[in-house]
Amino acid sequence: MFAGITTGARRQTRPAGPETTASRPPLVRELLLVTALFLVYKFGRQLANGHEASAYDNADRVWSWERALHLPGEGSVQGLLLHGDTLVKAANTFYATVHFPATVAFLVFLYLRRPAHYLWSRRVLAGLTAAALVLHITVPLAPPRMLTTAGLVDTAQVYGPSVYAATPDTDTMANQFAAMPSLHFGWALMVAIGLIGATRSRWRGLWLLHPLLTLLVVVGTANHYWLDAIVAAALLGAVLYFVPAPRPLTQLPAASKRRRQGSVPRPVAAAERTRSPQGGPTVPAHTGPTVPAQTPPNDSTPVSHRTPAPPRSPAPQLSEAVR
Repeated sequence: MFAGITTGARRQTRPAGPETTASRPPLVRELLLVTALFLVYKFGRQLANGHEASAYDNADRVWSWERALHLPGEGSVQGLLLHGDTLVKAANTFYATVHFPATVAFLVFLYLRRPAHYLWSRRVLAGLTAAALVLHITVPLAPPRMLTTAGLVDTAQVYGPSVYAATPDTDTMANQFAAMPSLHFGWALMVAIGLIGATRSRWRGLWLLHPLLTLLVVVGTANHYWLDAIVAAALLGAVLYFVPAPRPLTQLPAASKRRRQGSVPRPVAAAERTRSPQGGPTVPAHTGPTVPAQTPPNDSTPVSHRTPAPPRSPAPQLSEAVR
């Protein structure tokens, strides 16, 4: 994913044209690259462990900043989820199961159908994840579910299912002190942006419901602050600025759209075409009466070979009344 970020910033947007398999990178190389980067990310998140004191101090600051900015309290969203066990369990399931599979499905779709958009999206996701990893290591942050001042419920531990260990200090699978930025929201927002740019449906704007629902889930389950999503959106915007995107399919020229749709030029109607006397290719027929060309006589041409002029019609005779 990190490959091509630096070079992509220098490259201009390529002209629109049909995407072909020639622009699709090798599958094995992509699988190895994504796997290696995922392992690097998991290892990097573990480097942030052991800074619990700083994480709680930063959480107090973020909570104070949100109140100073008059952002809505995370408890207002959680209160909606706690009206019923079914709703809160659905939110916990969404948080645990949708984030990573949805992003993988997004990349697979682009790889198979939109290779140029796949390369762009892969680079953007890599840049966003790299920037997030730097913040996770340098600015550890406890989520609001761990902050006593917030007074929120750890819905995953109370209602299930949960992807985190009950004791964050001993969690070897994930770093629970890496709340800012929210990659759940950042990846979901990039999925929506990528699908809007790679599709032509008039309903493609509805993909924005995915990051909106993700935002409500991560805040309502007390896994992230509002500022976590705001910082993720800001980082994504910066990466998008430096990684130029392919032209959206809705802006392709008409000729390119016809090629992509497999259309052919409109056939000439039978009344508009005729075949040459020697059986050659058809040529368009004249719409008006055919007038033989009059070749002026040439003195060097024998008289016998000259084309006789058409007989002249007699001049109209004046009627006796007119005379």
